[in-house]
Amino acid sequence: MPVNLKDIASIAGMSGLYRIVSPTRSGVIIETLDDKASRQVAQSKHRISLLHEISIYTEDAEVTVPLAEVFERIRQKYGQELTVSSKSSNAELFSFIQEIIPDFDRSRVYVSDIKKIITWYGIVSKYVPFTEAEPVPETENTSHAEPALSETNKEPNTKES
Repeated sequence: MPVNLKDIASIAGMSGLYRIVSPTRSGVIIETLDDKASRQVAQSKHRISLLHEISIYTEDAEVTVPLAEVFERIRQKYGQELTVSSKSSNAELFSFIQEIIPDFDRSRVYVSDIKKIITWYGIVSKYVPFTEAEPVPETENTSHAEPALSETNKEPNTKES
């Protein structure tokens, strides 16, 4: 993958993104993805969503786009200077995601999801190194990726922020 999101997480009720450092008896040690890089323990009661498990729904019910691929598409098109922010209008946000994922599912991808993608991209592009994309063999297509916009995959409109 162009960016490794395997140890990057979003935690419900806590702003920002976190790097999973190591497990503990009652949860995991996390490190903030910011200039301070402070560490704390996220207990098992916290709802932790790993970014590498999150995908964006497309109009084809069997195909989703992994978040790492979404970030790579954004990086290739815009670099670190996005033309939108999480405070942009709904029309601008939908136009932005349409440029990145032309066949995204408008009925299951919400404005709040697009805002999270933009916010998360800003953090990831600053604190997680991107690598050169490797060619993906045709048999490893994303069509078997697990659709997810939330930890439970039951409700795509997440309440985390």
